[in-house]
Amino acid sequence: MHNVFIVAIVFGGAILILAIIGSTILMGLKILKGGISRKGQKLQTDEARIIQEIYQGLSRMEERVDALETIIMERERKDDKR
Repeated sequence: MHNVFIVAIVFGGAILILAIIGSTILMGLKILKGGISRKGQKLQTDEARIIQEIYQGLSRMEERVDALETIIMERERKDDKR
């Protein structure tokens, strides 16, 4: 039983080493090739545009909420004076 664990550890280690070496080689080739493909660049551009639109929308919403808070506070002041 002890030998089975040793064999499993050796083969598992060998597979892990091969996976690390293979992924390192693939990453190196991708870097040498030029990084991101055109499709990947387009996706990044689209994501950046969407994030900017979300940020702008949230900024406008924050302004609206501030305006509503001001209106509510003014109405409460008027009601308290009466």
